[in-house]
This record gives sequence, C-alpha cells and structure tokens, in this order.
Amino acid sequence: MAAQVEQVVALDAQNIVAVSCGEAHTLALNDKGQVYAWGLDSDGQLGLLGSEECIRVPSCLPKIMSIDTLVRTCSGLSFGRIRSGGSIRNIKSLSDIQIVQVACGYYHSLALSKASEVFCWGQNKYGQLGLGIDYKKQTSPQLIKSLLGIPFMQIAAGGAHSFVLTLSGAIFGWGRNKFGQLGLNDENDRYVPNLLKSLRTQKIVYICCGEDHTAALTKEGGVFTFGAGGYGQLGHNSTSHEINPRKVFELMGSIVTQIACGRQHTSAFVPSSGRIYSFGLGGNGQLGTGSTSNRKSPFTVKGNWFPYNGQCPPDIDSEEYFCVKRIFSGGDQSFSHYSNPQNCGPPDDFRCPDPSRQIWTVNEALIQKWLSYPSGRVPVEIANEIDGTFSSSGCLNGSFLAVSNDDHYRTGTRFSGVDMNAARLLFHKLIQPDHPQISQQVAASLEKNLIPKLTSSLPDVEALRFYLTLPECPLMSDSNNFTTIAIPFGTALVNLEKAPLKVLENWWSVLEPPLFLKIVELFKEVVVHLLKLYKIGIPPSERRIFNSFLHTALKVLEILHRVNEKTGQIIQYDKFYIHEVQELIDIRNDYINWVQQQAYGMDVNHGLTELADIPVTICTYPFVFDAQAKTTLLQTDAVLQMQMAIDQAHRQNVSSLFLPVIESVNPCLILVVRRENIVGDAMEVLRKTKNIDYKKPLKVIFVGEDAVDAGGVRKEFFLLIMRELLDPKYGMFRYYEDSRLIWFSDKTFEDSDLFHLIGVICGLAIYNFTIVDLHFPLALYKKLLKKKPSLDDLKELMPDVGRSMQQLLDYPEDDVEETFCLNFTITVENFGATEVKELVLNGADTAVNKQNRHEFVDAYVDYIFNKSVASLFDAFHAGFHKVCGGKVLQLFQPNELQAMVIGNTNYDWKELEKNTEYKGEYWAEHPTIKIFWEVFHELPLEKKKQFLLFLTGSDRIPILGMKSLKLVIQSTGGGEEYLPVSHTCFNLLDLPKYTEKETLRSKLIQAIDHNEGFSLI
Repeated sequence: MAAQVEQVVALDAQNIVAVSCGEAHTLALNDKGQVYAWGLDSDGQLGLLGSEECIRVPSCLPKIMSIDTLVRTCSGLSFGRIRSGGSIRNIKSLSDIQIVQVACGYYHSLALSKASEVFCWGQNKYGQLGLGIDYKKQTSPQLIKSLLGIPFMQIAAGGAHSFVLTLSGAIFGWGRNKFGQLGLNDENDRYVPNLLKSLRTQKIVYICCGEDHTAALTKEGGVFTFGAGGYGQLGHNSTSHEINPRKVFELMGSIVTQIACGRQHTSAFVPSSGRIYSFGLGGNGQLGTGSTSNRKSPFTVKGNWFPYNGQCPPDIDSEEYFCVKRIFSGGDQSFSHYSNPQNCGPPDDFRCPDPSRQIWTVNEALIQKWLSYPSGRVPVEIANEIDGTFSSSGCLNGSFLAVSNDDHYRTGTRFSGVDMNAARLLFHKLIQPDHPQISQQVAASLEKNLIPKLTSSLPDVEALRFYLTLPECPLMSDSNNFTTIAIPFGTALVNLEKAPLKVLENWWSVLEPPLFLKIVELFKEVVVHLLKLYKIGIPPSERRIFNSFLHTALKVLEILHRVNEKTGQIIQYDKFYIHEVQELIDIRNDYINWVQQQAYGMDVNHGLTELADIPVTICTYPFVFDAQAKTTLLQTDAVLQMQMAIDQAHRQNVSSLFLPVIESVNPCLILVVRRENIVGDAMEVLRKTKNIDYKKPLKVIFVGEDAVDAGGVRKEFFLLIMRELLDPKYGMFRYYEDSRLIWFSDKTFEDSDLFHLIGVICGLAIYNFTIVDLHFPLALYKKLLKKKPSLDDLKELMPDVGRSMQQLLDYPEDDVEETFCLNFTITVENFGATEVKELVLNGADTAVNKQNRHEFVDAYVDYIFNKSVASLFDAFHAGFHKVCGGKVLQLFQPNELQAMVIGNTNYDWKELEKNTEYKGEYWAEHPTIKIFWEVFHELPLEKKKQFLLFLTGSDRIPILGMKSLKLVIQSTGGGEEYLPVSHTCFNLLDLPKYTEKETLRSKLIQAIDHNEGFSLI
C-alpha cells in the first residue's frame, strides 16, 4: 500500500476526467473517451481479453485529481487495493467508442458511451452484467442490447448490482437483490435490466450505490433509499432492510443537492446550511460525527460549515470555516472537497450534470457549433459527432425534451415528454440548403445506421420518442429520401409490437392538429410518389419490393386514421383523402381485384413480408378515397351486382327453354305504377320482389304514358313517390319549422311497411344513381352507417332545444339544479295533450345537476334519435340495406352518404355553362345560346333550381358537383312560338332558335313551370 499520494506516471500523457474503483480494480477515463484499466482481473473486470490475472500499476494517483476524481466516481464502493509495478492498459475493444462515464462494482465494470450505449464486463454471479443467466463472467466489454434506444444520463454500480438512470428519471436495475437493493418489492436477483416503476414519476436525477444499498436524489432535492439497512445506512431510524424505495423523512425539510454512498454508509449535502449529513456504519469514523457509533438517521458531520452565498461574511475568521465544494464516500471512508469562505465558489449540484459527461443530444448549442463551420469544410470530428448523434436512437430519444416545468419527467404511456415545437424548429435550423454536407451526413446516418437497427420490441417508452419527432425532419419530406428513409422508417413503425405501438398511438392522439397532419401528409406524399412510379411502369423484378413499399405507406396511414377516428378526429377525415388516386390508378379494376382477394380469402392484415406477395389494392385502405372515388366504387359495385343479377336471370331463362319447370325472369326490376296510386302500386310490386331482384337495373313505367325509361322516368318516379310518402296525410314524419327538416314520428298509425318502403326507395335511388328529395337531418345517415348521433345533430333538427342543452352544459356555476329545475324526463305532444317520458329508470325522481348534466343531454339525444323511433327506423334501415347494404357503403362518411342520396346544393352556375355541350346548329357563341345564358344567369335562385328539376329531374346536383352534370342543348326546327322541351333521361334541352331575349325568358319560365309528366314530342 502506498504511504502517500503520488502521481500515476503511466497516465502522465493523458488528461484524465474520471476514475472509478472496485474491490481490487480501477478504471480511468480520459477526455477523448478512452478507458484505461488496472488491478485484479480474476473475473475479467478489467475488460482486457486474455490478460493475466493481475495488472499491476504504480502505487500512486493522478496529481491534481487525486482524491476528487477517484472518490467522486467510485459509485459507493471501497477504493480497492492499489498495487505497484507493471503498466496501465487501454481497453482496446472500446477504443472506437467514445465513453463518457465508467463505474466499478466489486468485480464488474460498466461504461456509458456518447451514443447512449451501456457496456458491461467482469463477474456475472448475481446477474450484475445484465446479459442474462447464461454467462458466469465476461472478459471483454459487452453491449447490453436490451437497453438500446433509451437516453441515459448516468450509470452506477454497487457491490454486485448495477443501475442506469435515464434523462427523464427512469431507473433500470439488475444484479444482486438479497436485501432489496434494486427496489423491486422483492429479494430476487435480476439477470436483465428491470424498470424501477415506483420511482418513475419522482424526477430522479442522480443515483449512487453502496455494497448492498442504493440512494436516489430527486430534482426537488429529496432523497430515497432502499436495500440493506442493518447499520442504519438507509436513514429511516431503523436497521430494517427496505425492498421498496422510501423517502428519508428527516431530510424532507431541506433541499439536498449531493448524495454519496460508502460501503455501508450514506452522506448528503444541504447547500442552504452548508452542512453534510451522514448515517449508517460508523465504526471507522466514516460518518464524521466525532464518534464511531452507527447512526440510523441523518446526523450532522462535525465541522465549521458555512453556506456559499457569493460573499464572505465580515464577522468571522474565514480560516476557521469551510465551504463544501463536493462530497465523496467510498468503502469505509468519506471525503469533502472544500475551500474557505474567501475563496469559495458555488458547490456542485448533482441535479445539474456535467454536459461533457452526457450523451449526444440535438440541442441549440450543438447545432450552432455544427453550423459554425463553412459549408463544405466540416471537420472530421464534427462529421463523426453528427454521425454518432443521428446513428443513435438513444440520442434522438433524449433530444427535444419538454423542459418547461420539468414536463418530460412525466413521460409515460400517455405523455411523450417531447417538445414537438422544439423538434420542428431545431430540425429546420439544422437542415439547410446552405449546409448540404450536414444534411447529407444526417441522411446517411439515418439510412445506413439508425433505421436498419430498429427492432419491433422496445425496452421502455422513452425509446419510442424518435418515432414522434423524426417526421418533423425536412429530410423525411424530400421525395429523394422516400425509399431510403421515409419508407424504411414506416416499415419499422408498422412492425412495432402491439404494446409499443399502442403507446405511440396514445402520443399521436394528443398531438396538436398541425403536428398530426404533418405525419399524415408525409405518408400521403409517399403514396402519391409510389403511385406515380406505378403509372409509369414497374419492372417485374421490382414489383415485390414496390408492393412492400406501398403497403408500408398505406399501413402507416391506416394506423394514423384509426387513431384519428378513435379520438373523435384530431383532423377532419377528409385530410386523409388522396385526391390523385383516381388519376393514378384504375379504381374500377382495383375494386374488382379487391373483391377477388376477399373471395379467395387473402388476408391483407398479415405482416409486411407476406403483403409483399399480394398485389396492392387501394380498396383495402378506403379512407384515402375522396367522395368522387367512393362514388365510382359504389357505381362499380352496383354495376357488378346488376350484371350478376342479369347474368343469373339470363341463365335461368336459358334453362327455362329446356326445363319448362323453371320460370323465365326479367333481367330488370320493372315497376309499373299509376300516378294517382304511386305508393300503393310501388309497395305491391316491391313486396313481392326477391332480394336478388333489387340488384337489377330499375325500369319504371307510368301507366298510360309512352316514355321509354332511359333514366328520366326513373328520376321522376323517385321525386313523386318521395313527395307522396312525406305528405303529412300519412303522419309518418314530423316536420320541424325552425330547421325545415323532418324526423320519424313516434305517433304515426301507419304500418312499418311504409317505412320499409322508404328505405327501399332510398336504397334504389343510390343503386340506380338517382338523387331524391329527402329533408332528413345528418343523424339519419349517421345511423345508417352505425355512427352515434350527438348534440350537434339535435342542434340541426331542433335548434332551440339544442341551444338550451348547450347552455346547460356550459353553465359555469354549481347551482345547476336550482337554476334549470330539470329532471331526467322529456315532455312530448300526444294528439294535443302533453305526456312526460322518463329518459332513465326513475328519471322523474332524478334531478339534473352539475355532475350528471352530460348524462342527461346524452339521454335526451338518445331518446329523440333512437329510443322513441326504434321500430320505425329499424324498418327503414332494413329496407335501405336490403338494396344498398355491403362493404362499399361503409366507406362513406355520413355527409357523403347524404350527398349521395339527396345530392347537394353547391351550385356553380358558371361551371354548368362551361360544361354544357351543343348539338345541331348550336355552338357556344351562337346568338340564341348567348341570350339563353344571359337569361339563365339573371333568373333568381329558385327559378334556376326549377330549371334543373325541369331538365334533370332533380333540383339538386350530384355528389361529384356541377362538373359531373353534363347538359346538352340542341336546336329544333320549330318556330319561336314553341316552348323549350326537356329530355330528362339524357339531360337534353330542345331549344327553339329564339331571336329575342324577352321571348326566350317568357317561353323558358313557362316551360319550367309545367314540367311534370312524360309524353312523346
């Protein structure tokens, strides 16, 4: 043993920044991140593969840093035996890795790299290496792969146990646990890292270990201890062991900024008083209390301690007082680095770690440093730093933390701990056209190092953060990087196991809409990029990888869409629409392929590897279709169904020629009706109609009229029958004056067959591409699509009642019951009398108060739209789905389905003029055509709508808008005394060659005022 402190000559050429000691070995770390080791190597604790059992070193410590650095990093262990002679060895296997921290246990060692990788070596008798149970020891540094991706702030080692601490205060421990020193509520050793869940939310910022006990320091200056307590080293005024972390009660009134553990004692420093407190084993005087007694609770270390306050007090002899700089404990010793009040500086604060000993993270200072070099002249060490940072998921996961109010310490399954605005700003500051070399290095690191190493299972929620932040990097949105960065990133995301993916979905669900939209837009752009390549042509040899890429992008959108729907729409559903789809693929062919995949049982929910062998059908991901694409799908489905029904009819007819028993059938659904009894006749025919016949094309014949139904007769049939069915004489629907809408009447005497008929009529209208005049609220279409009506629907149908309900919900005071005087009932009219209905069981006795008002509003909405009309709507629903049921219908949003049924009123009269075609003698600049459009544009809105009704059979326009409404105007041979004539089947207008504007106006208005009925011209 050395008799005095001497210089370690072998380390003269090194700038040593940290030293750590085990029972009989030592590690030293220089400023370049290289690790040197010496001492006993019986269990491989030196990490020098194939070395002799003991590497002897000179018997002295580095000058200047002797006690300060050596004791500072001994992680609560004894100093070990310092031997003389021999040489110091550099751990070559770590020479290419920049190490920032080292820690020694009795017979094992740990190291933390700048890239947030944890290495271990030495004895593994109790699992202290964290590599599993299969290894007795490791003689060279091994990466603990189970911790990859987590951003670490500190490593610590006890006698035979180990800890790592994350940047957001999560603690993972492993190794010996005989006394509960891992804090896991038991005494079982752990061979792999385990999360100490009970301290997750305590904002732990520093951890240190004794032989068999552990201490943790919080951001607020509190201290937790656990493990062996036989000598009082836990400070709980007892000698009991603690298998769970427990706060040191007697330190709770003070803010502690430093803690240190010896073998079986603990020290703590309180800067406000300048005092050091110690507790535990005192047999060698290591507590500094003036005696060798043990202490079971914190006791002041003797000394004239003086708190640092930035100035020297005038009334004391400064030579007799001491200002603590830093405390240390190791083995059975304790040390304090101090100065006198005249020369003192602020004491160290373990809550504020030394940046030079931390992992790389993307922050303002680092980016500024990188950008300070001229473009094209980035030094190798800076390029390596950029590469190291962006090759490490751990470093990116430790970047952009929400430091305001220490929010990132709340990281969990519901909160990411990330400041997304900081991520966006810093990424955009880093990736600039003026610094292409930096952008290229970041892209290369992401592509070649980070993304290929991503795994489906992650050790902790903190390892998920970069999935949230990386889409903010401008490189991701560059189409040149789609196949090298964005798609592989998406593949890793889609392949995540269920648990981490669920956490990521939770984080997405609370993003601000613009941030959520950014991710959606990114993968929409990827899909469009791939579809454009597909349209150009994909070589057969590359189709498999193309399928995989496209499935990946669409799967990511599918997950995002699921999150969006589950959370009540962070962004509008139409933000998922890819409007270019119709231009880039054949939707009809895509739908047919999708139907075939369904028929052959191809499971498109397989993993991406299996999906690569299945041709991509966009119909598998219907949320990307806009209303126009969905309408095309519905039309395709209808045509397919009709064709199948026609084919079946033809087969049956052919069979009937040879087998007289088989009755021949019509390939169309024929409705022969009288105008004066349109409802009765239609009901009679439809009641006898088989389900398969509803899928046939509809042909309508009005008795006594000569018109052939090429579409126009059908249009008028729908118009007339719906007008008849909605007539108040039936009492089937209630009309609401305020909204001018109708809803099912629960007081009707009509049979449910009529409601079934209306459902069938609506279904037939959609199926036959005809819009009908139906003044129902959006709630009807929600219910048809199995979506729940809400207060917004009540506001639409009954504006006054809806506003009252909103006032009830918004009322800020507590006296809801006294102010509104409501109970869980509703008053309804019943043939002139009023009737009170209970909304819930014993509703008349249940008052509405501040706590249950939401339940009251929900019950009220439920009664209006569901309970009161259940049997009537069920009949309507059954009729509608008898014709129009199927998977395609479920692709629609309620307002899209509404527009399919009744059209919309997004009139664009200039668009109508622009899309009109001319026949015969007419062209766009013909004098008659010019005065026609002058007259038309001068008509009031109602007359324009009447003209649409006259010409097309409906005053509303199809869901696809005016551009899909093709009008044709042709000249006729008659004189100016004739009226314009419409052929609604073809949207065709016969327009005489009027020469006078007023004559045209008069004849046109006369024609559109008498537009009902069909006859030969």
